[in-house]
Amino acid sequence: MDELQDRNPNPLTIKDYLLISSLLFALFFGAGNLIFPLHLGQLSGSNWFIAALGFLVTAVVLPLLSVLAISITKSKGVFDIGLPLGKPFALTFMVLIHATIGPFFGTPRTATVAFSVGIEPLLPKNYTHVGLLIFSGIFFLCAFLLSYKETNIMKSVGKLLNPLFLILLFLVFIFAFMSPLGHANQQNVTDLYQHSSFFHGFLEGYNTMDALAGLAFGVTVVTAVNQLGKTNPKSNAKVTAKSGFLATGLIGIIYLILIWLGATSLNQFKLSNDGGIAFNQIMKTFMGNVGPALLATLLTLTCLTTAVGLVAAFAQDFYHHFKFFSYRTWLTLMCLTSFLAANFGLEKIIAWSLPVLMFLYPFAMVLILLSVCSPLFKKDSSVYISVVLFTLFPALLDMLKACPSVITQNNFVQTILNLQTTYLPFADIGMDWVIPALIGLVIGLLVYKFKNKKSTY
Repeated sequence: MDELQDRNPNPLTIKDYLLISSLLFALFFGAGNLIFPLHLGQLSGSNWFIAALGFLVTAVVLPLLSVLAISITKSKGVFDIGLPLGKPFALTFMVLIHATIGPFFGTPRTATVAFSVGIEPLLPKNYTHVGLLIFSGIFFLCAFLLSYKETNIMKSVGKLLNPLFLILLFLVFIFAFMSPLGHANQQNVTDLYQHSSFFHGFLEGYNTMDALAGLAFGVTVVTAVNQLGKTNPKSNAKVTAKSGFLATGLIGIIYLILIWLGATSLNQFKLSNDGGIAFNQIMKTFMGNVGPALLATLLTLTCLTTAVGLVAAFAQDFYHHFKFFSYRTWLTLMCLTSFLAANFGLEKIIAWSLPVLMFLYPFAMVLILLSVCSPLFKKDSSVYISVVLFTLFPALLDMLKACPSVITQNNFVQTILNLQTTYLPFADIGMDWVIPALIGLVIGLLVYKFKNKKSTY
């Protein structure tokens, strides 16, 4: 069965690999990937490099591993990654991932970030709500049209939008290197980043949602590689993995520059509430009044490429598992829901997405790592079940801790969180799931060994 022949038996050209890499880059790199690294640079100041290393783990290494997980397990998407735990879990996990990076948080954020940072500063204050309504409507209409035909996604994103975005971003970096705003290693460090800069950078990488997106984009990337004639699962996996290395390598370089740029900006500007404000200030310094307009274009382009990937991946996966609607019907529902959610505003979206991310990321990380290492234990379900069960409780506590103050200030919740800090190692840095997950791994491997030994008798 696995040996379906490639429709194109010839090796892919460098141009083909660059095209898939460009698609992967565009799917991963949204507006959050511009503003979160900048803000991290401002928060960490002279400790920017240590914080950057932590950020790169969750924002570059994990997304790369998610692409490798898809390749190694020959999966078509997030459903297949969760399948060793049974169909009910796989389906639930798929829905939760797509809901988070899709209509509830991720996709609406692509429109609201582009508007808040690029468009809103150019409008009078009393036109903000109307402006967001009109902008998000046009934005999701464009996303719908660009992803209407599945065969057009690689062409519209990989060949057109992404190269244009990279050219504009490259221009910004030229200005930054030719006329640095200050010395990054001489800037103030906020209290949070005085100690454990690496781990705080690690947690900041959650905000990019890229490890989750990497699992969800699997179906889009596999479809794109199939269109190049690599229809055999093994050859498809190899192309995906090689392209993933190229795409995430470039993303890592861009992150380092953005974090450095954020740190240097403290020489001229005060610490801002988010990276969007800082980016606006930086662009205005480098390019005058043209700067904000260029930033608006830059953000709209990168947000649109990510939105196209998100809505297409949602529609493809949901059509595959819930056949009662067509791909285009799911696409329409996704775009409409994202449009409505976007009009709640960026602050509310970020505030309510953080608890969900703190819950889902531990599961995503352990499933990605288990998938990459699955050949070592033959994808045995005992290992998966043990690790996920031991990860569940600390993940729930991390979600509770990240909830808005209206929830965390409750006396009962405070008591639970105090127990978490007292009895779970690394709870203060949001890594309390690590030790339980490792315990689960050891137990799962012992069960796997015992079953294997028993079957040999």
